[in-house]
Amino acid sequence: MISANNAFHTRGLASYRRGVIPVRTRSAGAVALVIGAAVSTQAGAAVAALLFPRAGALGVVTLRLVVSALVLLAVCRPALRGRERSDWALAGVFGLALAGMNTLFYQAIERIPLGAAVTLEVLGPLTLSVVAARRASSWLWAALALAGVFLLGRGGFDSLDAAGVGFALAAGALWAAYIVLSTRAGDRFAGAEGLALAMTAAAALSLPLGLLSAGPALLDPVTLGLGAVVALMSSALPYSLDLYALRSIPSSVFAVLKSLDPAIAALAGLVVLHQAMGPLEVVAIVLVVAAGAGAVRTGRPGPAAPAEPERDQARTGTAS
Repeated sequence: MISANNAFHTRGLASYRRGVIPVRTRSAGAVALVIGAAVSTQAGAAVAALLFPRAGALGVVTLRLVVSALVLLAVCRPALRGRERSDWALAGVFGLALAGMNTLFYQAIERIPLGAAVTLEVLGPLTLSVVAARRASSWLWAALALAGVFLLGRGGFDSLDAAGVGFALAAGALWAAYIVLSTRAGDRFAGAEGLALAMTAAAALSLPLGLLSAGPALLDPVTLGLGAVVALMSSALPYSLDLYALRSIPSSVFAVLKSLDPAIAALAGLVVLHQAMGPLEVVAIVLVVAAGAGAVRTGRPGPAAPAEPERDQARTGTAS
């Protein structure tokens, strides 16, 4: 046992000295990043809901995106010269998806409980994973997720507001777009430079709406302080973690890992916002999470897939 452990550590040390991290290690780390990002995002969303009486949903979105953009620009300092037109186009479209996703989601949680909103929103990434997997068994997991959503609608969430449901579903569609665009930004830009540029575009798009909606309320010190907390928890930190995670795992696996978000959001809603759940809501969320876990297992590449390490190495080289 001792010699086997020594051999393992010797191989691992040699790999790190060569600058090559084993694929399984990178994948495990990426999963931890995705889960950490989910916890941060949903806790931030719960705090954001507490800010709605002060600045409204549009005002909170503006604070979140503007502060996040400033933080990312200061940390990443993205290069502006030498960019191709396609780089700016990607950053612009990515920013549009970020602005739309955040705005629609905050409109949803202003009308329906956080756990319900995220359960509906996660259908976007789950649909992406089913389409990307291209396997018949994936549709079984999609059906299980839909069964969970059906139960959610018939549960005790005080008859979900129709507009809130629509906003959550639309946010889910843009969430799927965000996953695809985040992957492309990770391939094209070094580090989190693409995210910093996209967040700046998103902030510029939301700023007029926030000023018209909230006006002077955005300058209140307490609102600014809590808005900064929301920005760090819900945008700057989790989006950066997502970006780095997508360099080590396929977007389809990332998408279905996000199926854990409804459970995390329901817990955040319970702890921070005191939004209790009934038995049907719990079963609905468990079904959606189980569908995501099943899709991850179904879509996991087999041991004989040689393209994965090459793809990971190519992404790492592009970013450096």
